[in-house]
Amino acid sequence: MKKRSPYLSLIFAAILLLMGCKGVAVSQSSKVWVDQGVLQTEQGPYFIKAVCYHPVTKGQTQRSFEHLSQDLDLMRQAGINTIRVYEPIDSKEVLDEIHKAGLRVIMGFGFNQQGRFDLRSGSYIDYVRKYQEHPAILLWELGNEYNYHPEWFGGSMDLWYATVTEAISAIHQEDPNHPVASAHGEVPTEEVLDQLDELDLWGLNVYRWDESHKALDDFAQFSDKAVYFSELGADSYMTTSKLGYAQGENQKAQADAVGKMLSKILTPQTRSAGVAIFSFTDGWWKAGNPMTQDIGGWAPGSSGVPYDATANEEYWGMVDIDRNKKEVYYTIQSMFKNDKKQR
Repeated sequence: MKKRSPYLSLIFAAILLLMGCKGVAVSQSSKVWVDQGVLQTEQGPYFIKAVCYHPVTKGQTQRSFEHLSQDLDLMRQAGINTIRVYEPIDSKEVLDEIHKAGLRVIMGFGFNQQGRFDLRSGSYIDYVRKYQEHPAILLWELGNEYNYHPEWFGGSMDLWYATVTEAISAIHQEDPNHPVASAHGEVPTEEVLDQLDELDLWGLNVYRWDESHKALDDFAQFSDKAVYFSELGADSYMTTSKLGYAQGENQKAQADAVGKMLSKILTPQTRSAGVAIFSFTDGWWKAGNPMTQDIGGWAPGSSGVPYDATANEEYWGMVDIDRNKKEVYYTIQSMFKNDKKQR
């Protein structure tokens, strides 16, 4: 047998070492799991301090990442560690920038997104295969309060829950290194919890005035699964004068409401895995002419929106459309940055 050159052996050894180190780095930076209701990473417990992020430029109706660098800087300043999106980000460059900024992503899949990484077509699994090792991924999330819309599924939620069940299994098989969640409108029933028992984490979109934290106790009556607030917040427009808050744009009402909610969730005793504030920027595209900020819009459960029981859809941002910080920004910043307890 021909003897191998010692120099060649050293080269082979170096290549193998580099390959091995690369594999370990990807695994350690990407792996996320749930343990006793708490998200865990290789770096330790991870408490979600998130913001819902669907940036649409003034005058447009589609999501755009043209302000990403500025947005990430504002998020970091506010103590945010996670971005929650409603549809996949199919850009390695965008994900790389998010990771470089030190944030992670709750990646949402919709049922019908015209066949683009959605659940109806099954193409969501292609996205999981493509990006599952990217260190920006925190977890996968299926749907967003679809339980409020049985009309999307022929009048019954059976199709949706069957689709979710199938998707949980498929994602777990493809990617054992990230949890799977679903964002539900309010607390799910015991029947739904049983039906989707394979979920690793439940997201709750809860609007109960400034007492959304009470949903945690209601959830605990039926389940000991990990749970977080996938949407929580208030808008900055008062349709009527109420509770001492004047009619019109009222940033103090928004800041007071969010502050009261977070004060009940960011406690050492909370069983929540975190919270996602709705939302990062005002959305001028939602209720009228995208070139102007319009009053109006409606969403299921809006009667619980503080403090006027009206969801003015274009006023929900912690910053305005031009990225000026609203009063609620400073409230979130103070509470997120002062919450240093590891859970």
